Amino acid sequence: MYDTIILGAGPAGMTAALYAARSDLKVLLLEQGAPGGQMNNTAEIENYPGYETIMGPDLSMKMYEPLEGLGVENAYGIVQRVEDHGDVKKVITEDEEFETKTVIIATGANHRHLGVPGEEEYGARGVSYCAVCDGAFFRNKDIMVVGGGDSAIEEAIFLTRFGSSVTIVHRRDELRAQKIIQDRAFANEKISFIWDSVVEEILGDEQKITGVKLKNLKTDEVSEKEVGGLFIYVGLDPMTETVKDLGITDEAGWVITDEKMRTTIPGIFAIGDVRAKDLRQVTTAVGDGAVAGQQAYQFISEL
Repeated sequence: MYDTIILGAGPAGMTAALYAARSDLKVLLLEQGAPGGQMNNTAEIENYPGYETIMGPDLSMKMYEPLEGLGVENAYGIVQRVEDHGDVKKVITEDEEFETKTVIIATGANHRHLGVPGEEEYGARGVSYCAVCDGAFFRNKDIMVVGGGDSAIEEAIFLTRFGSSVTIVHRRDELRAQKIIQDRAFANEKISFIWDSVVEEILGDEQKITGVKLKNLKTDEVSEKEVGGLFIYVGLDPMTETVKDLGITDEAGWVITDEKMRTTIPGIFAIGDVRAKDLRQVTTAVGDGAVAGQQAYQFISEL
């Protein structure tokens, strides 16, 4: 029996583990991959207090390292479902079943797909959702980035280290990214823009991507552009399949909580990108994790 099981080892989950362990709770951190979550897919983080800039994987390890010394247990597991049995919760993975007094959902979100022909076919053959992971494979190639938010523009700037050119395609006529990030992109000679347009189809041969078919949303004009790599950043979808039967999500799948990270089920909390909220950043994830770790302690103390 654990005091708390945390589903996910991103910045929210690791911070929750830190605070819960420092409150002398028995903590299990269930991971589906390397600690850090989406931080591992981020080239440089520039808005995390204390660092002018730090690579995402480096910050991930700095957050993870103290947990072992605090007695946090770690396990790899793909969670199938979470069950509420009153004072006892059950977390069922593909191999094991765990019992706990509280559950902290920190499963995060996945990059949204375009859902166009060719996207699945050319996955890992020119289509990517992670510039840090795959950027080096596209040296001296013409690269396209789809999206207009912070992630899209930051990763486009990062990709100029490798590509001969980077074209940003956005469905609107202005970017949504922070002004400071926009300014860097506009000032970069390798970056160009295609406005008011969407990708309708991803083209390629038997081995790799060769181009994309674009549609202008204002004129309905369809054109083709040759590219050697396509990076997609068009939003996030919550990873809440394992808890959808608990009735704690909104229509879009985001988990609904109050300011204390409590869901409608006593003893079940949610933090980080999986929550229904306006801002999804490393800093907000860390804040959520701190609150939830302390709230788990308060909840157990009152049992």
